[in-house]
Amino acid sequence: MDWLERIAALRQWTRNGTRAPHKPLLLLYALGRFQRDVEGGPGGGHGGVHDGGRDDGHDGGLRYSVVEGDLQRLLTEYGPPNRTTPAYPFHHLVSDGVWEVRTDDGTGSPGSGVRELRASGATGRLAPELRAALRSEPPLLGAVARLLLDTHFPPSLHTELCEAVGLDLEVLEPLPARPARRQRDPRLRERVLTAYEYRCAFCGYDGRIGAVPVGLEAAHVRWWAFDGPDDVENGLCLCSLHHKLFDKGVLGVGDDHRILVSQRFVGHSPAARTHVTALAGRPLIGPQPGARPVAAAHRDWHTRQVFHGEPRPAVAG
Repeated sequence: MDWLERIAALRQWTRNGTRAPHKPLLLLYALGRFQRDVEGGPGGGHGGVHDGGRDDGHDGGLRYSVVEGDLQRLLTEYGPPNRTTPAYPFHHLVSDGVWEVRTDDGTGSPGSGVRELRASGATGRLAPELRAALRSEPPLLGAVARLLLDTHFPPSLHTELCEAVGLDLEVLEPLPARPARRQRDPRLRERVLTAYEYRCAFCGYDGRIGAVPVGLEAAHVRWWAFDGPDDVENGLCLCSLHHKLFDKGVLGVGDDHRILVSQRFVGHSPAARTHVTALAGRPLIGPQPGARPVAAAHRDWHTRQVFHGEPRPAVAG
């Protein structure tokens, strides 16, 4: 059985291209638990959002009523802006053949109802065949995790997402690389930074060490994992801080090429006000004449799929 092909073919709810990383997030969470259990059982591993939820009698099972809060936080932070629940992937992932659910009376999943999952003591875990494969072929864990990350999330979020679910990919031996379905354009960074004259499009930061720019990155507006093209009109030159905030949905780009700042962002320090909230309503810096600005279709995708909540009003003055 090719587990990577099965993971790549996860069935996910979709409507008009809506992001639905519910199942990938649950799988990453379960892989983090599996790694912790293999490396040392109770208290072992590398932390993350989940410190509870062990069920040693169920082979590392995750009791829904215990881990629901952790899963909801992951969905809130890394999922789409719309309201959602972890009950959906907890039940529906069973149909993909990589997950199983058992209740206290030994029956299968009671469905995707939150009350039913809680009351029945529903406990989920990786499918027995997958657990056996992960034990017999240790590099598989890292390969599955990297596949989930690359397919559903931008690179700027990979490290913190692994920390959030308690996964340590650095200690895992990788499987031999497979040819990617799409190849990234290695020239994109230089093309985007040149178009924006090596300045952050949000704050104007343009730091260098000698002739080498530092802390500047080429951000995809429509994520590459979601068919975002490696084109300048799908890119922004952003400093590291604003790239991360852009991919987390704190910042966005409006129809008039002005900066959006989410009303959900909270920051009381002078630094938070200067570097984030004060950006609301400011025009983008760049691109230079002759370079294509961010295309409307990519701006719209980011606003619908990544940006959280309503934008703050423009800062007066």
